[in-house]
Amino acid sequence: MSKTFAVSTENFFKLSSKKIILLNERKEILTKISEKIAKFYLDNGAANINFICTHNSRRSQIAQVWSYYASNYFKLNINAFSGGTEVTSFNRNTVKTLQSAGFDFNVKDFSHQNPKYLISFLGCKKSILGFSKRYDHEINKEPYFVITTCNDADKNCPFIPTAIKRFHLPFVDPKFSDGTSEQTKTYLETNEEIAAEVYYLFNAIKKISL
Repeated sequence: MSKTFAVSTENFFKLSSKKIILLNERKEILTKISEKIAKFYLDNGAANINFICTHNSRRSQIAQVWSYYASNYFKLNINAFSGGTEVTSFNRNTVKTLQSAGFDFNVKDFSHQNPKYLISFLGCKKSILGFSKRYDHEINKEPYFVITTCNDADKNCPFIPTAIKRFHLPFVDPKFSDGTSEQTKTYLETNEEIAAEVYYLFNAIKKISL
């Protein structure tokens, strides 16, 4: 599975940050996260973030991909990971909505249950490997900040002694729209929301780190 870079990922990223109006409560959460990550970043010159959702299929994957992009956009040495409390697959609707934002997906290891994709964007120096995995998979390098993106993950996520700090940043699961006429629209809205919040987060980290 592959596509040409027909859409500007940069434009999608910037337009989402302007289109999505964040509530003050949400800004407070993101600001708190940015302050903690920025402090660690200033002390260590780098930081890792692991986005955790129950199935590592939709929201956590989108958050990882946009953070991967944001790190490059804001020129920050921040590595983005994702994982779940159980393994399923990188949902195809998630793949499609990220492709619509200009990301390129190439199958590295085909599996009907859980294919692995090399994910890139125009101008990137290195792709990332996307697939569903547990949060403690070896690819997710420790230590890292944990950000849970769904209520189940926050409630059921086990204690992670190596986590630098854990935050809860839930998004509505677009899964409810699967197989309906609203599917594409719902995934696009989730994509825009997460892109906008990642923009806000990384922009705040960048300002503090200057």
